Amino acid sequence: MPKDLEPPFRPNLPPLTAVRAFEAAARHQSFTKAAEELGMTQAAVSYQVKLLEDRLGKALFNRLPKKIELSDVGRRLAPAVATAFQGLHAAFAELRETDSSVLAVTVVHTFATNWLVPRLGAFQQQHPEISVRIDLSGRNVDFTREEFDLGIRGGRGKWPDLRSHLLLPISFTPLCSPDFLKRHGPWNAPADLLRAPRLDAHDEWWRLWCEAAGIPHTPPAAPGNVSLDVQSLLGTAAIAGQGVAILMPAFFTADIAAGRLVQPFPLMATDDTAYWLVYPEARQNVRKIRAFRDWILGELKASG
Repeated sequence: MPKDLEPPFRPNLPPLTAVRAFEAAARHQSFTKAAEELGMTQAAVSYQVKLLEDRLGKALFNRLPKKIELSDVGRRLAPAVATAFQGLHAAFAELRETDSSVLAVTVVHTFATNWLVPRLGAFQQQHPEISVRIDLSGRNVDFTREEFDLGIRGGRGKWPDLRSHLLLPISFTPLCSPDFLKRHGPWNAPADLLRAPRLDAHDEWWRLWCEAAGIPHTPPAAPGNVSLDVQSLLGTAAIAGQGVAILMPAFFTADIAAGRLVQPFPLMATDDTAYWLVYPEARQNVRKIRAFRDWILGELKASG
């Protein structure tokens, strides 16, 4: 065979099936859970891992009664193998037709309805070739197994293998309708407000706001208290005059500007968390992800 037609050199890699079984077992610390994920039997996963161990001449797991744990060799190998599979996942995702034309974003409910959706038209004008699909489940999706490109989630910005960008710090204060304030006010001090009907009075935010206001004990929820959990619904109830709600003013700027909601006190409180834009490290250079990241960060900077 002519030299220029010789196949390229390939290292003597172990079978991919065995490596995949090891990666799943290392991540779950369980042959049984790895088998469930891979659609194999537990015995098949154990067999594939044993093949890999025989190939390497080293034990990758310590097999203990009713559980397994990575050996020292396994702990050294697992991160590199996991990174390699993430890279493969990203590479194949690039080949899917929808990867370039549809941007799948998982977003917490109120951020989507009160901030993102009203502004999405600007993104679509800048990038008419990209369709946006919004998921409002509110859960922290697993980007390695679910078809999502980006997420907007609340927290402290630290998630394994995800790049995160700060969007909005979470800060909150009571808001109510002007009519509600006339009926139940005026309130000269924050403690006065607590005698009025409160929406979602069991919310932890009420306790934090009371602490910031110097109120040592937050009154318990009154009988028949309305609990809605989602800020967008609480805001709607507050606008309708059903009670005072503790909300993020950043999500209700239009309602405050139009006089549908008022902020009785300037005091803001925080739980030291924020909303973050997140996506897999391995996919940070995907064009549609870069486009959305640059757009949303620019929107937030422009809005102050």
